[in-house]
Amino acid sequence: MKSIFDELTTAPETSTHLDNADIEAFDSDTETETQKESDVPPIIDSQRTDGRLREATQYLLSSGLLEQANKANLYRIALTYLADINRLLEPLDLQAQADDIRGLIFLKVLAESTDDDWSHPMVRKQRLTLEQSLLLAILRQYFVNHEQESGMGAGDAVVSVDELIPQLQVYFGDSGSESKERNRAITLLDQLKGHGVVTAPDAHGRVTIRPIIAHLANPENLQALLRALQAQAVTDVAVDVLLESPEDDE
Repeated sequence: MKSIFDELTTAPETSTHLDNADIEAFDSDTETETQKESDVPPIIDSQRTDGRLREATQYLLSSGLLEQANKANLYRIALTYLADINRLLEPLDLQAQADDIRGLIFLKVLAESTDDDWSHPMVRKQRLTLEQSLLLAILRQYFVNHEQESGMGAGDAVVSVDELIPQLQVYFGDSGSESKERNRAITLLDQLKGHGVVTAPDAHGRVTIRPIIAHLANPENLQALLRALQAQAVTDVAVDVLLESPEDDE
């Protein structure tokens, strides 16, 4: 059974004899096709985007962010040619935004609407859980305090897992198990690590807070978290009142 590739590559079984009229027609068609091809400028290497610019753009597309601390050369190229990168990204409904004070370039979706109801064929929207969002807000506070003490853009904002456990207990209570509380904190940190917010814990149980947190945990997102916590508090109070209400007298 022939495949589609056989049909495309196998010549039809017809006579190979060409008379003068056929030859003249063939030559005419060939000349026309040659003229059409000459109208199209050839694609040559000099017309391609510069290799360094392609590398920086591809890294942004694959990672979502570019940090000066980790990729100094690519960051410098991307910052210098940010307008060119955005021209390449515009047909994809993406935009590279720079935070040169913190040494960061990250991608944003150019949503048509201003609300949170957007979709993109190349970007998967990931929503944080309430616990993840709360830890994100706590980490942001540590990051802000570090910048206030050391200056905006100062790197190495470090916090230990042991420092975070009491902060989480304020909102989620104490389970009574130290190992359980520690495992919860480490699990949440590992989940945020996948979003580029923190590094993995070092040998001393400390994580470095990465500068993207200043944009992920922006005032708008923190307000949304506050509303969610307030709604949760109202629900908890309603449940407590329901549980504590006396039974109806028979």
